[in-house]
Formats: sequence, C-alpha cells, structure tokens
Amino acid sequence: MIIIGVDFHPEFQQMASVDTDTGEFQEKRLTHREEAEKFYRALIGKKVRVRMEASGHARWFERLLSELRFELNIGDAAEIRSKRVRKQKTDRQDARLILQLLIEDRFPRIWVPSWENRDLRQLLWHRHRMVQARTRIMNQLQAVALNEGLRCKKRLWRDAGRKQLESFALAPWASRRRRDLLELLDRLSPRLPN
Repeated sequence: MIIIGVDFHPEFQQMASVDTDTGEFQEKRLTHREEAEKFYRALIGKKVRVRMEASGHARWFERLLSELRFELNIGDAAEIRSKRVRKQKTDRQDARLILQLLIEDRFPRIWVPSWENRDLRQLLWHRHRMVQARTRIMNQLQAVALNEGLRCKKRLWRDAGRKQLESFALAPWASRRRRDLLELLDRLSPRLPN
C-alpha cells in the first residue's frame, strides 16, 4: 500500500509518501494539475491512501482520486496545526506531518458531504446570491420612488406601482439609473432557481 500525505494548494501540492511494502519514502512537489494527474494515474493498480488538510479549491483533486478509486480522507486543519512540534512551517514539513499522523493513526478526519450534497449546496448558495442581488435592486428602486414622494411599499411591484415608477420625470442620469435597475430586475426575477 502507498500512503500519501498532501499539503494541497491551488497552484501546487507538496506530497510525502511511503510504500508500506518496500519502505521507500518519497517527497515530491507537483506543480501543475497535469503533473499531479500523471503522477496519480501512474499508481493505478496499487492500493493508495491519501490524506490532506481541509482546504478550498480541491474539487478537481477529489474527483481525480475518486475516479482512480483511491482512498481520500480530509483532516481538520486546525487540529493538524496543533500537532506540529516546530514553530517553523514549510510545505514539506506539513506534508511530512500529515503522513506521520496517518502512519501513527492519529490523523484527525472530518466528515465531508457527498458530491450530490455539495452540488445542492451550490444551488442554494447561487439562489441566495441571486435573491440578495434582486433585493438590492428593489431597495434602490424603492429609494427612487420615495424621493419622488411615492410610498407604496409592496404595491410598487404590482402593475400600477410600476407604471407610476416609470412615469416619473427624472433627470437624465436618474432616468437612466431607473431604466437600468428595472431591466436588471426584469432579467433577474424569472431566473431565480427553485
């Protein structure tokens, strides 16, 4: 079995590995995604166990290891950091520490949601951001209406309220702002995912 500790960064990964059959220790810095894919694909047919700290921007790496049917566990970064003896921190030392914790069976695993769950979270996050954007636009249009003496709250979004809002004679740039905001609101409202 090959055991690999990975200090993962979006632009590179530092890894330390040991082959439990031969005792061979190896350290490597994989600088690009292509180089990492080539390295891990060369291990096909062997039992591989990979551990890394929790970090963002590693979805492609997780997908690759899943496709290759390699075991991947993600660890609590703060807990791993607390197990560091030396104050000096380098990527090589981090990879070695992750490997050491794995070998000593002290690696602090965390729960990671399934791919389906993470994809659903993307939809929820996207919808949340779209609703926020629509709310900001609606608040700005409410301010335009209030500045023109129209206080109708939710009725502003009905046909009669909108006609009133569009009928105000505004200065050229204020008129442009109102038009742009209404166009954005129209484009945004039907696009909100359910």
